[in-house]
Amino acid sequence: RQDLLEWFATVARDLPWRRTRDPYRIWLSEVMLQQTRVAQAQPYYERFVEKYPDVKALAEAKLDHVLRDWEGLGYYARARNMHRAAQMVVRERGGTFPTDRDEMLALPGVGDYTANAVLSIAEGLPLAVVDGNAVRVLSRLYESGADPRKSSGRRIIQDLANELIDRLDPGTFNEAIMELGATVCLPKSPECTSCPISTECAAYENGTIDRYPFRSKRNAVPTHLAAVAVIHDADGRVFIQRRSEKGLLGGLWEFPGGKLEPGETAREACVREVREELGIEISISKELPLVRHAYSHFRVAIHPFVAEAVSGDPETHLKSQWATRQELDSVAMPVASRKIIKLLDSLR
Repeated sequence: RQDLLEWFATVARDLPWRRTRDPYRIWLSEVMLQQTRVAQAQPYYERFVEKYPDVKALAEAKLDHVLRDWEGLGYYARARNMHRAAQMVVRERGGTFPTDRDEMLALPGVGDYTANAVLSIAEGLPLAVVDGNAVRVLSRLYESGADPRKSSGRRIIQDLANELIDRLDPGTFNEAIMELGATVCLPKSPECTSCPISTECAAYENGTIDRYPFRSKRNAVPTHLAAVAVIHDADGRVFIQRRSEKGLLGGLWEFPGGKLEPGETAREACVREVREELGIEISISKELPLVRHAYSHFRVAIHPFVAEAVSGDPETHLKSQWATRQELDSVAMPVASRKIIKLLDSLR
């Protein structure tokens, strides 16, 4: 513990969320850092802090604006839950963040990792955090055969972290072990000769670094085929609709369309999906290049088509609108939809 803390005191990166003990700003950073690298999250954090300097400002913001500001970070449920949690903190707690773990866990989107991180750093509670970096350090340090992708394996690694936590300065210790994983104990080619605790590391001693963290074999990542329609009206606007707030990409705006059915061509799927979603028939004028995008557990290959409505007006239970090119920039959209817009711009 002492070796790790002394090392961290001399090499810690100067990150904006390390310059504060404000639980709101620490919480904001921890939400953004879930599934996201520091380099990618930092500019978003700085913009959010400037635009939403406290929990009240975030709570009062419109969700559409928060989602637009979040665009590009992915995992949009984080943003929706963050907005809901901010409203709960303001409505039920007068803007004061919980200092009790159970109360912290009651906030939308807050799990064990986030609660432990915020409360250990902001409040000094002896709660160990286990992110991907800490998992790697602990797995190698103890030569743990626990699979961190399984709940049972995660519990084993959490128990190791709980035993190791420095109870006098838990927040700094948590940051130190995550920093070690992020900068030294790397997934590939770890810099073991620079590690302050290599003499205590079982995997380093036994030459088994590459075996940890242990992961059982994973199924192949599936690719889903889809078709979408960029429907223009007489004024050159395009039709977009807003996804339900629940589920993947909730609350984001997109072009209508959906998955291909077995034996169906992309063009046929596009016409059928629009008919089923909007109750109109379309005439396709052009097929754009295939758009690919990867999510955590699957990939999508999207066939975009430029089209016009030939009968009736679109009707949908979702919120929808005809948008100008400028308006498309002001709403939150998935990355794949942004790629389609770039293809449209190239046609102009």
